[in-house]
Amino acid sequence: MSGMASQRRSGPGVHTEGDFGWHLGVLLAAYHGSVSPLLGELPHATRGYQILSTVVHGDQPTQAALAAHLGIDRTVMTYLIDDLAKAGLVERRLNPADRRARKIVVTPLGAKTLAELEQRVREAEETLLAGLDDAQRATFRDLLRHLACGLRDIEPQVDPCTAAEHLLPPA
Repeated sequence: MSGMASQRRSGPGVHTEGDFGWHLGVLLAAYHGSVSPLLGELPHATRGYQILSTVVHGDQPTQAALAAHLGIDRTVMTYLIDDLAKAGLVERRLNPADRRARKIVVTPLGAKTLAELEQRVREAEETLLAGLDDAQRATFRDLLRHLACGLRDIEPQVDPCTAAEHLLPPA
């Protein structure tokens, strides 16, 4: 990511306005390119990080609820959880409210791993947003959270508000 600032260009021939989708794509690609290498051996990289973060910061009562919350197919979620469990980061436990269901809980190793990863991710985000001053960063994060939360009105089966809030640090 450190090379990102040196790749910024302006001037004739550089389109800086208009294509909202392109801007989002560039930002997402830069985020992914910055964060993915920091996740090391975490199973399933950014997806594994999102799952681990949601398990720690959210309260999804079942594996199926966790899958719905993150917009991941339930059958795919089974394999993702299997790999996180094999790594010793999460475990399945009986849900006290419904003994037929399993709740995914973090292990001590998973909690420690997430805390370390969150620090690395936060540093990468700060580098990514280096072109903004502190007030602009806070505003950007707030606006991004606001927009993501508003999407739940478009696709109510997935609540992006909740998903985005645990991934974005407080403003």
